[in-house]
Amino acid sequence: MRYVSILLVVLTVYTTGCAHRSTITPSGEQPTPPSLPNGATQPLPEKPNPTTGKNEQEIFLDKDLDTLYEEADAGVVQVSDPIAPLNRAIFYFNDKLYFWVLKPVARGYRYLIPTPVRIAVKSFFYNLTTPVRVVNCVLQGKLSSAGRELTRFVVNSTVGMLGFVDIAQNYPQLSVKEEDFGQTFGTYGIGNGFYVVWPILGPSTLRDSVGMIGDRFLNPVTYVQPIEAAIGVAAYEKVNDTSFRIGDYEAIKDASLDPYAAIRDAYIQHRRKKTEE
Repeated sequence: MRYVSILLVVLTVYTTGCAHRSTITPSGEQPTPPSLPNGATQPLPEKPNPTTGKNEQEIFLDKDLDTLYEEADAGVVQVSDPIAPLNRAIFYFNDKLYFWVLKPVARGYRYLIPTPVRIAVKSFFYNLTTPVRVVNCVLQGKLSSAGRELTRFVVNSTVGMLGFVDIAQNYPQLSVKEEDFGQTFGTYGIGNGFYVVWPILGPSTLRDSVGMIGDRFLNPVTYVQPIEAAIGVAAYEKVNDTSFRIGDYEAIKDASLDPYAAIRDAYIQHRRKKTEE
């Protein structure tokens, strides 16, 4: 029971996932979204210029916004949303939390810490979560991908100084893709279930929510002792990651008539694409 509690706390801090997917208007007021029936969809707004105010390294690392637009262009996938009123309330809560806490901290961090250092930290944490990707590659029968992941881990952990330098990125044959338990369940034919927005954790589905628990068991950060240290490490990783993404979600939300529906549809498309890969 103690470990379950630990996982829930670390999950909460680590995946402040809606950080780059949650915002409010500059005046601090949340626009009231139009009333939509369950499962209704809202197209994404016109794509903004993703390069404004960013240097080349930040642009290279911050591809998620482009990915969401590309996947949304492929067509909207419906998902059951029976608890939409509750989801919208949590979405609004995450919105406030992002702008009042995470974004100010991430902006200050970005101002103080040079980009090369932040990239090194990002690489370190990515290297650290290799077990999550290796296990899921094996479970999906992608043995060659699992081999590439292990090779990357060895190269980056040695020559790359514990992963702070992503040496493997210079070798195209070692390129890999994100893998997690949610995707693994999808390859087994398990559907999304219904859509859910978790406090702090952000958008998810019933399937992906269960998958996150498995991912946390394979993440070394989960086992850092004491618990306070694990929370601190996870929080630092999230702040560092968010420092590369400030402005992405704002662009979507400010241009959307219904940001909640836009983010929901983009998330489902994004997850479907990953599962199909």
